[in-house]
Amino acid sequence: MINYILQVILFQVFFLVIYDFFLSKETFFTKNRWYLLATPICSFVLPFIKIPTFQKAVPQEFIIYLPEIVLSPEKVIEKTTMFQSENYVSTLFWIGVTLFSILFLIKFFKIINLIRKNEIVKKPSYSLVLLPKETKAFSFFNFIFLGKEIPDSQQKQIIAHEFVHSKEKHSLDLLFFEFLKIAMWFNPMIYFYQKRITLLHEYISDEVAAKSATKEMYINNLLSNFFQVENIAFVNQFYKKTLIKKRIIMMKKTQSKKMNQLKYLVLIPVLASMLFYTSCASKTTVNRLTESEKIAQENLKNVALENQNLKDSISKLNDEIAFNLNSNKFLKKKLYDKVDERVKAERDGNFVSFMIIDKAPTFPGCESGDKKCFSKGVQKHFGKYFDADMVNTLGLDAGRKRVFVGFKIDSEGNVLDIAARAPHPKIKAEVIRVMKSLPKMIPGEQDGKKVGVKYSIPFVVLVEKKV
Repeated sequence: MINYILQVILFQVFFLVIYDFFLSKETFFTKNRWYLLATPICSFVLPFIKIPTFQKAVPQEFIIYLPEIVLSPEKVIEKTTMFQSENYVSTLFWIGVTLFSILFLIKFFKIINLIRKNEIVKKPSYSLVLLPKETKAFSFFNFIFLGKEIPDSQQKQIIAHEFVHSKEKHSLDLLFFEFLKIAMWFNPMIYFYQKRITLLHEYISDEVAAKSATKEMYINNLLSNFFQVENIAFVNQFYKKTLIKKRIIMMKKTQSKKMNQLKYLVLIPVLASMLFYTSCASKTTVNRLTESEKIAQENLKNVALENQNLKDSISKLNDEIAFNLNSNKFLKKKLYDKVDERVKAERDGNFVSFMIIDKAPTFPGCESGDKKCFSKGVQKHFGKYFDADMVNTLGLDAGRKRVFVGFKIDSEGNVLDIAARAPHPKIKAEVIRVMKSLPKMIPGEQDGKKVGVKYSIPFVVLVEKKV
């Protein structure tokens, strides 16, 4: 989930950079509006798109290195604390969602109260809400709020401006970002998006409303007074000090040339890059391995080579005993044993990478296919059952000792083919013992079929100094 959120934020950063550098100064207001509405949605969808052609461009790795496990009594306590802290993160998220939901409802009911308590003048296309002793002017859907203290000479122009907001349904845009702020209150890019689309709304309304008078007169009326504003993010406001300068600059700007619309083509390589990233990100593996990790990986490759040699031996054995199979019970049993091993070896060829599998094996108690929970389950199991004190009785030098373990989870969820490399035979035996005590998993799936998955885990065993 954290990786997904980071990808969403990263994509939104790129989309806004494109908007600020290439599009924000152009007068293609309607196109820019759709750009600001579509790109945040794209940022949520893109991480789920996996294009097979892009995936094939990156070599597959069939061994996944799970997070390093540090084995010592102190680390067992640290792991427990880590699990508790992650619960705090989840709690903090929901506190934020609740708080921003409450703030939204407070602002919403404030608008409702203004409608209920004040005089309303029904018009054919909108409702005019008159605010006594106020100089505010803003709109919310088909309601235009107008302070009675606004001079009569300016009311017509302000209403014309706010009517554009109402007609173009700008309030829907602002509500869209309000809901995004509730769901992703921690994402600063949502606030930047809302700020930009609010300014764009004013550009659109100014362009239409200024046609009823000369631009100079419209600008003079805009500058004549700085009216009060309603501090509600999802209403369109006629007067807002921070926007007036930019609105005037845009009104004085000449119409953008149609040729400038080619700037939107910048999106093509950007989207292609994002799709390439999302398609290949799940296949990215560790490229820089330590020397010990390379040795461990080479050992696992040797196991595969031995399987192939075994297949060749079985084939040869078949030829040698084909004629006297029924008369030699010993050879018959040997053949059957070899055949069983061959079936097992062929089954190994169907193992899928943990990184690209559709649904990863599930550790008991985890949600289906939760890779992160799987890794934590293995770590917690080792923290509970590994004899961390034993390593201090083996006469090893003090410090960090690395251990590598390779294993597989077959299509039935069994943990098998455990291989380990350790600085001492007893440590190796202890690691294998704990691995064999792992519970039966829910098998992984690829293309709707149950498959096996290969893993490799780096361990760090802490040997304490002798006192």
